[in-house]
Amino acid sequence: MTNGQPDICYLETEDNRRLAYRLRPGLAPTLLFLPGYASDMDGAKAVALDAFAGRRGLAMLRFDYSGTGSSSGAFEDGTLAGWLDETLMMIDQLTAGPVILIGSSMGAWIALHVAQRLPNRVQALVGIAAAPDFTDWGVQREGGGLSPAFRESGQRLLLLKSEIAIDCPVRLVHGDADQDVPIAVAVMLMERLRSADVQLDIVKAGGHRLSVPHEIEAILRTVAALLEPAP
Repeated sequence: MTNGQPDICYLETEDNRRLAYRLRPGLAPTLLFLPGYASDMDGAKAVALDAFAGRRGLAMLRFDYSGTGSSSGAFEDGTLAGWLDETLMMIDQLTAGPVILIGSSMGAWIALHVAQRLPNRVQALVGIAAAPDFTDWGVQREGGGLSPAFRESGQRLLLLKSEIAIDCPVRLVHGDADQDVPIAVAVMLMERLRSADVQLDIVKAGGHRLSVPHEIEAILRTVAALLEPAP
């Protein structure tokens, strides 16, 4: 631990990539934070969630996709499919038991695919300014232009055109002033999800990053509520 945060460790892949991660030991469920496009594991939301996990005695995992943050590789080589595979590998090799996925922007798109592939592991999902299918309906300004490989990968992993086969609780937190991901995307996502337990929390005047203190508190309250036992 350094300054209360888990130290950076590395997971070596079969093709010699080094994926940087921070793993806080603790009780299940493990919180897994998935950053947005061109973001990393040390942003304000990720750090706040790690501190939250520490106070609760929960395990938490966060990591940098290849080509971002402290992980090896070139960012322009990154694809949605590749980063999804890295996420599945992280869950398989570094966690045990149930997980709660917390995805920011593009990270929520990845989280939705993970929840479909690992229904027996994913206890709940939180989408922060969720941006599924953004290669289809628009390009986020925060990450700049997308490579052709990323666009192609995204088009093969679209979700919003049909029912999304997820049955766990899903919570969506979205700002009504988000200039990158229209709130209509969150509404469509809520409609497409098969789960009967889906809630959309709209943050007044909230932008895309949802990183100011009261916005982060809203996210933490959302996660905390998912941890409460059912009445």
